[in-house]
Amino acid sequence: MSLRSAPSTYDLLRTHGVDRRTFLRFCTATAAALGLESALIPQVVSAMETKPRLPVLWLHGLECTCCSESFIRSSHPIAADIVLNMISLDYDDTLMAAAGDQAEENRRRIMKDYKGQYIVAVEGNAPTRDGGVYCTIGGETFLSILKETCADAKAVIAWGSCASNGCVQAAKPNPTGATPVHEIIHDKPVINVPGCPPIAEVMTGVITYILTFDALPELDRFGRPKMFYGQRIHDKCYRRAFFDAGQFVENWDDEGARKGWCLYKMGCRGPMTYNSCSTMKWNNGVSFPIGSGHPCIGCSEENFWDNGPFYQRLGAIPVPGIDSTPDAVGKTLAVLTGAGVAAHLVSRAALGGVMKKITSPPAQPPPGPAKDDTKEGGN
Repeated sequence: MSLRSAPSTYDLLRTHGVDRRTFLRFCTATAAALGLESALIPQVVSAMETKPRLPVLWLHGLECTCCSESFIRSSHPIAADIVLNMISLDYDDTLMAAAGDQAEENRRRIMKDYKGQYIVAVEGNAPTRDGGVYCTIGGETFLSILKETCADAKAVIAWGSCASNGCVQAAKPNPTGATPVHEIIHDKPVINVPGCPPIAEVMTGVITYILTFDALPELDRFGRPKMFYGQRIHDKCYRRAFFDAGQFVENWDDEGARKGWCLYKMGCRGPMTYNSCSTMKWNNGVSFPIGSGHPCIGCSEENFWDNGPFYQRLGAIPVPGIDSTPDAVGKTLAVLTGAGVAAHLVSRAALGGVMKKITSPPAQPPPGPAKDDTKEGGN
């Protein structure tokens, strides 16, 4: 079966009474959520008008369902628009009404009818020890369900840290042999969307990008979309100024904590964690853990659960005077800054001298002896 006969997003929106102007506003908001330039909005509009909805099979392995909880709280676009208008969510054993044999028959029907055209979204990882018996659904191991479902998929999206890097299930000593999706599925492109859970708009943004451009977003070396995981949380954190000034929280209820100083000494992993928390934030852009006074635990990085303890500061981030008090660090940084300014002034003075020599007119040679014109012609 071809996707061409399926209705597009615009077709479905019109059946729900959405007018053209509202549709264009929806496309503009979607483009903005993806961080696209305004010049690409027509391409988003065209995709929503012409391309059919993506068939999606959403699987659940070893996980806590926090990724689904995050997904349904997306604000732009809202989850209802994604599920009802942009994708065809044909299987999700947490959300679907069907159960038992009926649900499994539907999953296999989509795999057959849309071979090579459907997306597999995986929430959670698969235990591999003892044949995978530690996660069994309807008499089948999740490991076998995962391999079977991904065999003819167009691409696989690994939602959350459980699916992307193993998370707590794969933490030492990992008794069930919990394994992330990309280490099991090798013949299909896998998009890792880590986080515990991932940001809602990051999840909907990945789906929207695939639908709009009929391609996978550019990925980093860990298989994460660069558009959402291209910067460290530290780079855009509003507490960064306090870090640079050497003003750190020393205890949970000290003056620095009340003033919103940097949480680095309390174990914040922001300087080594790549995610969009400090820019996109949570709850419709209202907050994120650091904004609530809790340090980042680095949940979108590999092996983050084994990189603890969470409330012990990182030792690999060099900061002058980091073991001193915040005031001492500030003085240290001030001295370094002063030294830098002095060096800058010296270099400017030296450069000025060089430039003066280059730009000054060349010195004239001293005049030679006077020329005796009477000797010319020889009398």
